[in-house]
Amino acid sequence: MTLDRAVFAFAGCVVLLSVALAHYVHPWWIGLAIFAGLNMFQAAFTGFCPAAMIFKKLGVRAGAAFK
Repeated sequence: MTLDRAVFAFAGCVVLLSVALAHYVHPWWIGLAIFAGLNMFQAAFTGFCPAAMIFKKLGVRAGAAFK
């Protein structure tokens, strides 16, 4: 698995978890999905992604987007 795929998979899991928590626990959990979306949006323009930095330190090999 490359770094790009790991970041996309993690972001997808965060969004799905947020929607489930908003449905079953409290509607304010949707803020987590908003945060993930805003983070993905800014990463598209700046190339800075905290999750990519963490996965890189864990030894996930680099992909095309995050080097």
